[in-house]
Amino acid sequence: MSPRSATVNEELRRRSRERLLQATVELVGERGYEATTLGDIADRAGTARGLVSYYFPGKRQLLQSAVHRLMHRTLQAGLEREPLPTGEDEGRERMARAIDAILGLARDHPRLMRTHMAGILQAEGFVRCVEQQRLAELLRDTVTRYGSADVDTDYPLLRALLMGAVVAVLLPGAPMPAARLRAELFQRYGLDWELGVPPDGEPPGGTFPSPR
Repeated sequence: MSPRSATVNEELRRRSRERLLQATVELVGERGYEATTLGDIADRAGTARGLVSYYFPGKRQLLQSAVHRLMHRTLQAGLEREPLPTGEDEGRERMARAIDAILGLARDHPRLMRTHMAGILQAEGFVRCVEQQRLAELLRDTVTRYGSADVDTDYPLLRALLMGAVVAVLLPGAPMPAARLRAELFQRYGLDWELGVPPDGEPPGGTFPSPR
């Protein structure tokens, strides 16, 4: 039996890493961070326990990479949803889709996203990884297509606003309604309420202001 090629080995490693990331999302979403062990994640992924340590220095780094992968994929799916926006409204539609995609994560994965945000605020802070870079590229491209004249300033601001909105939705004991936060973000960026994936009902506060 001939040895596997470097290309085949690389693909196998990529698939193993992807399974670990997906298993982390599933288990932390189901059980919470403390109740999920690295052994649990390896078992769910169908990989050897040693592979977890090979790819990631610890559980916190693994979780952040897993959530950034989920965020990247969710955002990409939202931006690429048919029909694709075209013409002069393309940038505004993409911005609306980006806002809805990130707010949707707080709605669909509350335990996971709350755990992720709590981890970012801890001492080790923000973990830079391939998944985070892919997410950043999509958000920067969204800001560029929206028409920003200063992407290096406007991209971090959008990122901060989205993170703040997710935290506000998930704040224990005093959550903000997602529709209200969506309305505030849409007003800030001059977006029609009907863009993106609007929730059912009228916008909070009645008539939504016209875009700039």
